[in-house]
Amino acid sequence: MTADELIGMVKFDERGLVPVVTQDAGDNAVLMVAWANGEAIRNTFATGHATYWSRSRKSLWVKGETSGHFQDVQEVLYDCDADTLLYRVRQRGPACHTGERTCFYRSAYRRGEETA
Repeated sequence: MTADELIGMVKFDERGLVPVVTQDAGDNAVLMVAWANGEAIRNTFATGHATYWSRSRKSLWVKGETSGHFQDVQEVLYDCDADTLLYRVRQRGPACHTGERTCFYRSAYRRGEETA
C-alpha cells in the first residue's frame, strides 16, 4: 500500500489528525502515542523514520531529529475502523523525552496492589 492509499482510507479527526500508537517491533512494548496528519504519514513512508504532527508546535516532528533517538519504522498498520495507526518501530535510544525507554513507565493501577 502506498502512503496516499492509506491516507485515502484513514478517518482523520476534525483537525485532520489521526492517533498513532508506537510499538517496539522487537518486544511489543508500547513506546508512545502521538498524532499524524497526511504529510506526516507521507514523510514516514518516504524516509522510514516515524514522523508525527506536533500539536503544540503545529509542525511536522521527526522523532529523533534533535535527540538522535530515531524510530526506524518496520511496519504501519491501521485498525478495523481506520481511525488509529500503529507504527511498529526499531527504537534507537529512549522513546520518552524524560529519558525513559517508553512514555508508559508510571503505573496508576495494578490488580492486587494499591498505589498511593
